[in-house]
Amino acid sequence: EVQLVESGGGLVQPGGSLRLSCAASGFPFSLYHMSWVRQAPGKGPEWVSAINPVGVSTLYANSVKGRFAISRDNAKNTVYLQMNSLKPEDTAVYYCAKATRALGALTPTLKDYSYSGQGTQVTVSS
Repeated sequence: EVQLVESGGGLVQPGGSLRLSCAASGFPFSLYHMSWVRQAPGKGPEWVSAINPVGVSTLYANSVKGRFAISRDNAKNTVYLQMNSLKPEDTAVYYCAKATRALGALTPTLKDYSYSGQGTQVTVSS
């Protein structure tokens, strides 16, 4: 059974930083692209970032480019999202997602990833 457990969210002031973590299990983690998806109150899910299996290639949504950094540790089956210069519009529940199929092309498309965890709440407010 695929399990994705997110952690690291919280309340932070504008301009602050947070580091999210996602512990994965139940599938061969090192074979899959991984991604972060977020959903703000009253809005649909938004793809945020993705990383390829070896951690060399990354993609970012324009809204977070230059502020967020995705990384992974295959030895720990964990993917991270370092979030800097946070803005109120970054407020959302953040979900870790795995590609729907192993390997293949790294894409910035929400439909190419699936998520099933509880997510972690990030609130950016003064």
